[in-house]
Amino acid sequence: MAIVRVGFIELWVQDLERSLDFYHGLLGLRVEHREGKSAYLRGYEELEWSLKLTQAPLAAVRSLGFKVDSEEGLEALEAWARREGLPHRLEGDWGRPRVLRVQDPFGYPLAFYFQAEKLPRVLQRYHEHRGPGILRIDHLNLFSPEVGEATRLYQEALGFRLTEYTEDDEGRLWASWLHRKGNVHDVAFTNGEGPRLHHFAYWLPDPLAVLRAADILAGAMRTDQIERGPGRHGISNAMFLYLKDPDGHRMELYTSDYLTVDPDLPPVRWSLNDPRRQTLWGHRTPKSWFLEGSPLLDLEGRPVPTRASRLEGLPQHVI
Repeated sequence: MAIVRVGFIELWVQDLERSLDFYHGLLGLRVEHREGKSAYLRGYEELEWSLKLTQAPLAAVRSLGFKVDSEEGLEALEAWARREGLPHRLEGDWGRPRVLRVQDPFGYPLAFYFQAEKLPRVLQRYHEHRGPGILRIDHLNLFSPEVGEATRLYQEALGFRLTEYTEDDEGRLWASWLHRKGNVHDVAFTNGEGPRLHHFAYWLPDPLAVLRAADILAGAMRTDQIERGPGRHGISNAMFLYLKDPDGHRMELYTSDYLTVDPDLPPVRWSLNDPRRQTLWGHRTPKSWFLEGSPLLDLEGRPVPTRASRLEGLPQHVI
């Protein structure tokens, strides 16, 4: 399939200046363009914008973006959407003349693009780096009431490969991690009321940058926006810090997972009741992390209705 990697996320926020104070002022993401009620940001490694913030009456997620390998790949995805009878349309955005927006069968607002204006390379302009030095978007994690079905569709129709998964003693799938770009995941599905966004993640250069991010929040007297961490995941082996932005959107600062490019790499199974899967070390995961998420929007900007999970309850070690 044509998908190369996760490309961007577009968030609706209720106060754009307040959001920019968080993402740009505290975390150091670069503001590359402002147009109307929207701002476009990127990390220091990226040559394309990866975060779009738009002021709106409600906080929500408008689109989950993926880069594809060619215009032909974009046309193949449009043919897939047409064949499956999925709502879809082509539109343009700043620096991206052709973006295919598709509401997938589960309600997730996907957006695919190939062409993108290349921005100046700033990776080695270290004197301009701010905050913890955020480099690039890494993955999206989505609440799903049908993890098994969503995982199969993204593997069979969109070409994602499974790297890790959580299963209970009855063999029911509770969560899955799927990739295209060669690390642990570009997208993950987590059991829960959905469809909703659980979090989006940006890659940091090293574990010390995770600690620096926590120090920055502490220095700004904003530790109330730290929801979880710092710590290390069992799943993915990554170092993490979870933050809540001013609208409650969850952002993960993430680094140091592992390479998954081998086509015969066996996926790692985790038991649902293994407490090391979420936290190899670090503080206990708060209940909010399992329950709270951001609403999604359909192609017309209306909230997507959610459905209750088919799997009930939380693992005993988090209750």
